[in-house]
Amino acid sequence: MPMSVKVGVAGATGYAGGELLRLLLAHPEVEVGALTAGSSAGSRLGEHQPHLLPLADRVVAPTTPEAFAGHDAVFLALPHGTSAPLAQALPDEVTVLDCGADFRLADGDAWRQFYGTDHAGTWPYGLPELPRQRELLAGATRIAVPGCNVTAVTLALFPAVAAGLVDGRDVVVTAAVGPSGAGKARKPHLIGAELMGSATPYGVGGTHRHTPEMLQNLRAAGAIEPSISFTPVLVPTARGILASCTAPLTAPTTSVSAVREAYTTAYGDEAFVHLLPEGQWPQTQWVTGSNNCLVQVTVDDSIGRLVALAALDNLTKGTAGQAIQAFNLATGLPEATGLPATGVAP
Repeated sequence: MPMSVKVGVAGATGYAGGELLRLLLAHPEVEVGALTAGSSAGSRLGEHQPHLLPLADRVVAPTTPEAFAGHDAVFLALPHGTSAPLAQALPDEVTVLDCGADFRLADGDAWRQFYGTDHAGTWPYGLPELPRQRELLAGATRIAVPGCNVTAVTLALFPAVAAGLVDGRDVVVTAAVGPSGAGKARKPHLIGAELMGSATPYGVGGTHRHTPEMLQNLRAAGAIEPSISFTPVLVPTARGILASCTAPLTAPTTSVSAVREAYTTAYGDEAFVHLLPEGQWPQTQWVTGSNNCLVQVTVDDSIGRLVALAALDNLTKGTAGQAIQAFNLATGLPEATGLPATGVAP
């Protein structure tokens, strides 16, 4: 693949599409090609993404296979269930990264249960920090980008599962989530008057669509019969996820130092996942705009449970940054190319 990689973005007017373009504009090996959308096709990108000044005068094209002729890679930032037809129409040699859920799950029955449509198939999974994933992503031309909540929960828990400190059963997760994760479509529960000054649970009681993906990743980390209770809570911050995860320790007397050793081993060489110093708890404001995930762990000795927290920006490490991280691996570029390792504060 040439060093100047021509990439297109389908769904360029949404939040994920906008974040992809923000990062791609800073990528030294990328030429931004076609920008497409559905109902907003024919308008200027600047009407929808005014912060992307270098691309503001680009006209958004309809999302068709023909729009991406001559491209080396295409990022799909489309609603769940709509990526598969476009992906199937693109040439096999084009690197396609789906930021939706269409190709994440290996279990077709789980897909049908949570999404209610036929399963489109399974692609290599774009979470490089999971064991053995980098080898699978190298040279891949089809990549499924993980869900944002899934990324936070997986990175919070997988070192403990892989080290046998927890077995993946009776995992309880509460995640504070910014509304940008729900997309840009106008929905009454996402307007300012409903969001401000309130915290609102949703997807309660095992119904959230990211649940089977979390279980899939716990199995990939070594869990035999994982179980999870996941409750996301919508909070009034545009970006960010703070996932608070607990699970029973396989040995209730496991020390904090043993847990930290497992996480240090897992993340000591990672560019974007960082175990914080003992006693410092992650905050979403520390990761805004960056491709970082900040992790902290401890042990609740009174009940013999691991406590693991992870904070990330749902649009960056949770979606677009992670997609570009996987794209870099797939195309033979250094993994961190073009990705921000520092947040924006205050």
